[in-house]
Amino acid sequence: MSNLMIGWIGVASLFGLLAFRMSIGVALMLVSFVGITVMLNSTAAFGIVSAMPFNLIGDWSLTAIPMFLFMGFLAANTGLTAGAFDLLRLVLARVPGGLASASVGACGLFAAASGSSIATTAAMSRIAVPEMLRAKYHPSLATGVVAASGTLGSLIPPSILMVLYGIFTEQSIGQLFVAGVIPGALSALIYMGMITVRAGLNPSLAPPVETRVDRAELLRLIWSVWPFPVLVLGVLGGIFGGVFTPTEAGAIGASLALLVALLRGALTVGAMKAAIRQTTLATSSIFFLSIGAVMFTRFMGLSGVPRALTDAMLAVSDNQIVIILMIAALFVILGMVIDSIGLILLTLPILLPVLEAADVNLIWFGIICIKLLEIGLVTPPVGLNLYVLHSALSGEVKLRDIISGTTWFIAMDLLTLLILIAFPAISLFLPSLMAQ
Repeated sequence: MSNLMIGWIGVASLFGLLAFRMSIGVALMLVSFVGITVMLNSTAAFGIVSAMPFNLIGDWSLTAIPMFLFMGFLAANTGLTAGAFDLLRLVLARVPGGLASASVGACGLFAAASGSSIATTAAMSRIAVPEMLRAKYHPSLATGVVAASGTLGSLIPPSILMVLYGIFTEQSIGQLFVAGVIPGALSALIYMGMITVRAGLNPSLAPPVETRVDRAELLRLIWSVWPFPVLVLGVLGGIFGGVFTPTEAGAIGASLALLVALLRGALTVGAMKAAIRQTTLATSSIFFLSIGAVMFTRFMGLSGVPRALTDAMLAVSDNQIVIILMIAALFVILGMVIDSIGLILLTLPILLPVLEAADVNLIWFGIICIKLLEIGLVTPPVGLNLYVLHSALSGEVKLRDIISGTTWFIAMDLLTLLILIAFPAISLFLPSLMAQ
């Protein structure tokens, strides 16, 4: 049996194991170990298993992951983002669908803090959705906006997905962070624009809410939430100006979050323990997946599957746009059933040679890739965010209403995706200005 055939059998076996709900990290390691043993021998397979985890975890760039996670979890547990929804609700009080637009902004801020789309969706479903339902918003809009907006943190830096993508594609993490700023803001603005137009044309969808803007309350809310946006912008500014590297930025951001929480009197023992525990669990999960992905990369390289796939896709077309559209279809389908971190680590070893052969700018594709991961999380019938939201609301809103509500946001995501594909400068303009 040829190595190529073994490789394809390995890919098929991997998806078979995932269909039976095996952990992605375990499935990647198991398939890679068995495949390398069959192609070479067990000694080579054990040698890779013993060496690769240490080589990966010893990579200094990976230290940015626990640092950014700790910064986000600390901000969330000490309340640095707690008043975001209330503040935006007051600011957008006179805008049609203001509560829904406030949810978009609050989800983006919370997602940047937590680093997790699922955590953002679960948390904001308890904060924003009840408020919109009390205001007689249509259930599909009230839930759809939170399910979709929970994904914004993947594009809004600092993003763990960008760190992983940068490491595995050997691209500048700093440039990826900066490249995500405009697309992230564009995504949020397109969501808000759609909400405003729909609410303006159909007031019954989002009835006007009588809200008196109290200046003292407004100032109090601004004071309660300003530290985290300033913190994130400060970290990005330092990277953009070349003051520190993205790896150093993680440590600086975590230290500043700790200092701000301490100065505000919000740094309790309970909050610190929760942040450390959440960071440890999330980091362990990501590193475990990464080890599996590195092993799978070696297995794929030995099998020749990436080269065969590259030749097949280039035989269809060598046009960059066509190749990206084919990859986009794959990501949307897989995104229905695989979480974003698992999906990006699963597909990069196979698709990276295709992108390099087509001379695709990998910073540009990184933003497209992450936008595709966002779409997959809310794509029916099995988008993970849909079920997280339904579960968090204890079935208060029917699943079909949630799916119906996300349809408009998926359409906006596809519009944003087409804009990002058609105009690469949107993603590449800020990185081109970075200090070298």
